[in-house]
Amino acid sequence: MASRHRDGQRDDWDSNDTAEDGLDIDKLISIFRRQWRVGLVAIVAAVVVAALYVFTAVPMYTSAASVLIDRSNSEIVNQLSTIGSMVDDEASVLSQVELLKSDTIALAVVSKLKLADDPAFLNNANSPLSSVIGFVRSLFDVSSWFAAEKPLIDETEARTRQAVGIILDNLSVVRAGRSYVLQIGYTSRSAEQAAYIANALADAYLLDKLNSKYDATRRASDWLQERIDELKLKALESDFAVQKFRGENGLVAADGKLITDQQLSELNSALIVAQAETAKAAARYDRIKSIIDAGRTDAIVTDVLESSISNDLRKKFLEASKMEAEISSRLGPNHIQAVRLRSEMREFERLMFEELGRIAESYQSEVTVAQSRESALRQSVKEAQGVSAIAGETQVQLRELERTAETYRNLYQTFLQRFQEATQQQSFPITEARVISRATPPTAPSHPRKSLVLALSIVLGGALGAGLGAFREFRDRFFRTGDQVREALGLEFLGTVPLVAIEPYKIGPNDSEHPRNIRKVNSINNYVVDHPLSMFAETLRSAKIAIDLSVKENRAKVIGIVSTLPGEGKSTVAVNFAELLAMQGARTLLIDSDLRNPGATRAIGRNAEAGLLEALIDNRPVRDLLLLNQKTKLAFLPAVVTRRVPHSSELLASPAMNAIIETAKTGFDYIVLDLPPLGPVVDARAIASRVDSFIYVIEWGNTSRKAVKSILASDMEVYDKCAGVVLNKVDEDKMKLYRAYGSSEYYSSRYLSYYRED
Repeated sequence: MASRHRDGQRDDWDSNDTAEDGLDIDKLISIFRRQWRVGLVAIVAAVVVAALYVFTAVPMYTSAASVLIDRSNSEIVNQLSTIGSMVDDEASVLSQVELLKSDTIALAVVSKLKLADDPAFLNNANSPLSSVIGFVRSLFDVSSWFAAEKPLIDETEARTRQAVGIILDNLSVVRAGRSYVLQIGYTSRSAEQAAYIANALADAYLLDKLNSKYDATRRASDWLQERIDELKLKALESDFAVQKFRGENGLVAADGKLITDQQLSELNSALIVAQAETAKAAARYDRIKSIIDAGRTDAIVTDVLESSISNDLRKKFLEASKMEAEISSRLGPNHIQAVRLRSEMREFERLMFEELGRIAESYQSEVTVAQSRESALRQSVKEAQGVSAIAGETQVQLRELERTAETYRNLYQTFLQRFQEATQQQSFPITEARVISRATPPTAPSHPRKSLVLALSIVLGGALGAGLGAFREFRDRFFRTGDQVREALGLEFLGTVPLVAIEPYKIGPNDSEHPRNIRKVNSINNYVVDHPLSMFAETLRSAKIAIDLSVKENRAKVIGIVSTLPGEGKSTVAVNFAELLAMQGARTLLIDSDLRNPGATRAIGRNAEAGLLEALIDNRPVRDLLLLNQKTKLAFLPAVVTRRVPHSSELLASPAMNAIIETAKTGFDYIVLDLPPLGPVVDARAIASRVDSFIYVIEWGNTSRKAVKSILASDMEVYDKCAGVVLNKVDEDKMKLYRAYGSSEYYSSRYLSYYRED
């Protein structure tokens, strides 16, 4: 448990280092080293295809004519909203581009140049590569398989359609920036043909514009003529309705205004004047009445000043008053002359007030007259308002009729003016487009662009190679390095077993032919014996140490050698591991526990006539069934399978198997079990409880990480007892491509001085 805890802690360190590195440049370099051949092959293939296209493609020439959509010549046309052609926005210019690409323009060019009768134009052969591509495309055109049978058409029409299709396929219309200039380009095998077809397209476009303008103005004229006749009749009818309504309702007008309204206006003006005069007369009467009531002789009004009688009486009054004052001052107030003069003054004063009374009576008469006139005018205004109100209600209908008549008159005038303009435009058709640059025969082909095609092929080939390489890396879900073992499984990585050449085993002079001796079939099963200082042997020593550390009790250790799938070299590892233990002086027993596919027996015990099955079923003594390596003293209990054993897992989990193992523990230090793979059968799980430690063998670059994780997750007892993983059949040349900086594999070249393969 402590070892497992240290392993988990080391994994945490590794993961932290990886997270801190960010972008792993070394990993990218490693990927490039592994996949550069794929990228190179893709680039070479792309370049070959591009070169084939370049050298087989027919040279094509492109010539272009420039057309300016000019508004300066269309001011007259723009006055007619129905036929004007404003080209001041993006949509209008794009519409002209689509017009140039239409069948109408192409058909006009075909008709003008008689291209439907030109075999050289109709048989414009493509390159061989293009022909092959077209043929292959036609084979895979699924829609054509279910298409309805095409109707029979005239041969002339068929050639015309073919010529139109050729023109449209080779036509290009491009707008020059944000300007009103359109570049009409045409591509052909002949430079001269490209130039005159491009010019013909421009001319056909201008002619189509003229024809469309003429047709539009003609249609507008016809439509306007019909509308004018209708509007003329409507205008006459509406004017007649206005006059008839006026006569029926007595709405007589003068200077555009009803007489009743004029009379009401005049009466209102007279009433205002009468009201002012009444107020003025009343004010004068009130003034003179206040003077009379106050008895003031010194107060003066306008009519008093204008009256000669009043002026004479006032003059005499003033003279008598002056004389009375002088006499009173000299002779006293009681003088007879003073008394007489005062009596005269009183008479004069009476006479003046009498004169004021007469003037007041005249003022009162004026007030009465003014009030009578005002009252009469007010009555007249009231009567006129009643008449005007009645006329106003009727006039609402009159105004509606007048507006209708005015509308029809305006429409009639407008349409008449438009008709004249349309007629003039029809007589002088103009267009807002003109050719500013004629097409000329090009001096060099425009297609194919050899340098561009080759450069693009390199780029596309590189991209394809990178994609294939990335896909291969993504699909590479096998075990390649020890770090992958630790990260994916959380188990200790024991080392790698290199892929070695398999040769027939050479029997030495000291090898005995005794029937109880181990007889090896090929050299790989004796590899650690022949190469004790090799990497193979060192990996197995690492496995032994891991087992000794995981099982520290001083007793015989039962070691199970397992794998996920058949064919991963599990038996080879088991044989060599047992030989290594025996070489080191340990009493070692190797038991072939794969009762369905005994690989160890086929490798080193083909001469055996009985083995584990006989010990389990017939209770034969194990010592009578063992094979022995005289050189290393390795004991081997084979599995001689002469028939199918359907209950192999029950045999391995049986008390008999337990008895064999317990008996072997008394005479051996290590008992190595070559167990069946975990994937196809459950035999290894059945005997897992009797195994002290497992060594898990994984074939390098061939066993899926997901499969191994799934198998181990389903059998936690094997996982918990697993001392580590050995990567078998490692290709050293390819392994160099997976070595990351800082990993144990990165320094493998420095380890070579410690390994000897001879």
